[in-house]
Order: sequence, then structure tokens, then C-alpha cells
Amino acid sequence: MAFQRRRYNYYNRLRRLLPLICGFSGALLILFALLSVFSPPPDDSDRRISKQINYGANDEKHAAVVFRVPRSGGRSDRDIWRSWNADFFHGCCNASTKFPNAKAITRNDRYLAIATSGGLNQQRTGIVDAVVAARILNATLVIPKLDQKSYWKDASDFSHIFQVDWFISFLSKDVKIIEQLPPKGGRTWSPSRMRVPRKCNEKCYINRVLPVLQKRHAVQLNKFDYRLSNKLRDDLQKLRCRVNYHALKFTDPILKMGNELVRRMRLRSKHYIALHLRFEPDMLAFSGCYYGGGDKEKKELASIRRRWKTLHVNNPEKQRRQGRCPLTPEEVGLMLRALGYGSDVHIYVASGEVYGGEESLAPLKALFPHFYSKDTIATKEELEPFSSYSSRMAALDFLVCDESDVFVTNNNGNMARILAGRRRYFGHKPTIRPNAKKLYKLFLSKENTTWEEFASRVRTFQKGFMGEPKEVRAGRGEFHENPSTCICEATEAKAKEGGMDSRKLGKKKQKEGDEPKEDEDAEWSSDYEEDQTDLHDRGLYNGTRLDYEDMSSDEPELEEMLSD
Repeated sequence: MAFQRRRYNYYNRLRRLLPLICGFSGALLILFALLSVFSPPPDDSDRRISKQINYGANDEKHAAVVFRVPRSGGRSDRDIWRSWNADFFHGCCNASTKFPNAKAITRNDRYLAIATSGGLNQQRTGIVDAVVAARILNATLVIPKLDQKSYWKDASDFSHIFQVDWFISFLSKDVKIIEQLPPKGGRTWSPSRMRVPRKCNEKCYINRVLPVLQKRHAVQLNKFDYRLSNKLRDDLQKLRCRVNYHALKFTDPILKMGNELVRRMRLRSKHYIALHLRFEPDMLAFSGCYYGGGDKEKKELASIRRRWKTLHVNNPEKQRRQGRCPLTPEEVGLMLRALGYGSDVHIYVASGEVYGGEESLAPLKALFPHFYSKDTIATKEELEPFSSYSSRMAALDFLVCDESDVFVTNNNGNMARILAGRRRYFGHKPTIRPNAKKLYKLFLSKENTTWEEFASRVRTFQKGFMGEPKEVRAGRGEFHENPSTCICEATEAKAKEGGMDSRKLGKKKQKEGDEPKEDEDAEWSSDYEEDQTDLHDRGLYNGTRLDYEDMSSDEPELEEMLSD
């Protein structure tokens, strides 16, 4: 009986509490409903806030951003404007005593003419190799004809770009050079036309060209680019260097304007970086890469790609993984910041139309607001004598890039390779080429790491891609990019440092805790050479095809269009 009364009292109290519990629960539901109505929806923009890249902010309100890019470079372990050990190396290309004077070996009944192909820098390689080919054949060289008919549609001839008299006189001991073929029987002499294979060596020229030359006495080699082997005997390699680095001088108007552009950059800052961006629509369309622009980007680049009927479209993701895509402007900027270049650094950009325009350039300009091109530091009136000629405009960019303290290339095309070799020859000035294959994954996951970790990994991946002495073994890569035969080591200076290997001298300048290990040296060296070998074997340099002989004649020349 007592038990029943207790149970009755318990249920009675529970019935009294039930309305209170229901009322409280209802109030909570109403509160949650109000919050859901008046608070903003958790859309994509909110999700991006936690992952956005913050360029240079250092206040507390951005503390939630993990990947925060500093304004300063933050490096103190090296001089970012000089290559380590550059003082121990110098260019050397004098002929040996075993290299006879041109007068002693030139045959008076042999004339070699060439017709170059492509843009300015591709034609430059043809001019350099033409001098060597004439020497192999003991022939008189006729001043090369520049390409005026292909994609570039540039009416300039040799004398509009280079100093003819200097070219002839400087090389007079190596090869006899004349401005035009002499008349034959009182009439204009028309040479026999032929082509030689790519990478034709000394024996190849003697077997293929010499018999025709002996019979016809005058031969013109057409589409002359990369028609000479990368591997020749030392005296011929040194002749290549004499032509490329000393005999080929731009004309006075080009030099005057180019030097003025350099002077204006120097007035703005003691040091500057020159960036060959190569992010033009044609370049991206040809490379087959994709940069996350959705259907709009896919349609635009596909429309451009249809120009080339024989162009095989590769998997964009695979292209990026294999390092065959140019970095975006933002990625280039992040790489430079990680390598120690702060927001106060001045950048000169050598580039055509950038895909995406100002929207694509905005992140790079946010990182480096001191951002210039020839169009921003010169007036239209000053550029007018050059603006209608692609080769002359390219020559101006070439000069500013050559004189820069640091040169950064985003595509290993002709201009990049020639400038890399030239900068090695004249003092190993820093020349940075992105290790795109390694950087790809790092850029993909950058929001999931700290800036310090990201920067450290960039510096590790870029070892062997900075233009340092002996980064590439002698004979590897294109000779125009790695003219190892023409670079000598200052053995006396080396001896003063205790006879250490020159590749390791720079370690003395590092902090003890930052010293790379020997196996790391081997890793970055092989990494660079693996990258070079892979690209060379496949005929690609960051997506630029080196051989276009299989293309139909009615299509634009791919190498001419994309590699300079």
C-alpha cells in the first residue's frame, strides 16, 4: 500500500514537470530556427576563407589563416643576388694553336648560305651553327637570311638586328663571311637548296653537304635551326661561343633603347629580377594544360588548339605531374618569395598577352607590386621604331633580361636556353628555372601546410635549378644552355680555398645547421639531369616541341610560334 502511494506521487510530479520540459524544448527549437534564418549560409566563399592565401598580412584578425605569405623574403643564409662560387669560373673561348686561320683552309669555290627559321632566338641558334657548319666545310659563309615568312611575319633582315661589319670582322680568323653571293657569269647566282637532319654532326655534313657543295659550289641550307650536333670537338664548340657571345651584337638603335630600359630599371632599384613569364593563350593551348578556369577556359583553349590538326591532346593532369606546364603567375610569385625575394623587389616581365589578363596577374602583383614591362617604362613613341617588328621587340626584352641580376624562366624555350648559357658564360648570374615536376604537388597542398614548411621545401626542390656553377654535368643538355666547353675554372683561386671541390665551396657560407648533405647534392644534380633528359628525349621543354617536321605545311609552325 505504501509502495503504491510512493509510485503515485512520483508520476504526479513527472506530469507536472512535463509541460516545463516541452516548453523549454520548444523555445530551443524556435531559437535554432531564428539562427538558421538570420545567419549567412555556409557557402563556398566561407569555406575558402579558411584556406585563402594571405599576402603579407601580420595582424591578429588573420591569425586563422594557416598559409600566410610574409612580405619579406626572410632569408639570411645566402646572397640572393649572386651565385655561390661564381668568382671561381669565367668564360673562355679562344681558339687553340691547332685551329688554323680561315685564310689557310677556306676554299674559294665553296659558298654556304642558310635560311633561318622561327623567332629571334631560334634564328640566333641557326646563325651560330651556320658559322660552325661553314668552318667544317671549309666554305665561305654568306650572311644568313632571316625568316620573314612564318608565323612571326617580321620583315627584318640580318642588318636590322645585328651589326654586320662587326660580325664579319670579329670572325675573320675563323670563317670567311660575305654579305651576298658573287655574280656568276655576270648573272645572279642561285644556290642549290637542301636540308640536313636535326643534330647533324661533323661527319654528317661532310657526307651529305660536301659532295653537293663540290659539285654545285653554292648551297643554301633551308629551315636551319638545330641542324648541328650538340657534341662537337672542343675547337668547334669554342667557335660556337665566339659567335654567340661576342660576334653577334645588336644594332645601335636596339642597344641604345635596350640599355635605356635597363637604366630605368636601375634607377628604380639597385637590383631587379627579369621574368620570362610565358603564360600566353597559345602557349597554354599547345601545352594541353588546365588551370582550373572551368568550361570557359576549356572552350577558349580548345578553340586555339584546333589550329593544329596533328596536335595530340594529352591528359592535362598528367602534363602537370610531369612538369610540362608553365607555372601560373601566382605560383611563380610564391616560388620567388620562398626563395627569399621580398615584396620590395622590382620585377621586369618579358611576356606577350597573359592568359586571363589582369586577373591572372593580380596575385603576382600582390606579391611584387613593383611590376614593370617595356610598355610601362617606355613611351609608345620611344617603342614605335620597334613595335611593328617582333624580332626587334624580342631583342629589347633579351637585353633587359640579360642585364638583370636574376633571370627567371617559366618555359625552357629558345630565349630561356640561350640566356641561361649566356649568363653562365658571363659570370654565372643567377638563372632560376622552376622544378615544375616537384613543385606541382607542393602547390596543390599549400593550404594544408605552414608557410615555413612550404618555403623550406621549395628551396630544397630548387637545388640544381638556380644557375649555379656545375649544376649540370659537362655535355648534358643543349650546348646553348650549358656551354661547358667554354667555361673555365679559376684553379688559383680554388687552391687558396684549400683545393675543395667547387660544388661544395658555397657550403662554407652556410650556417652549420643548414648544410646540405652529400647525398642531397647528388639528388638535386640527378634530378636536374633527369628532367633535362626526359624533356630532351620526348622532344619537349615544358611543353614546347623541338621538332615540327611532321607538321603539315599549311599549319602554323609550332616551334616558331611557341619556343622563343
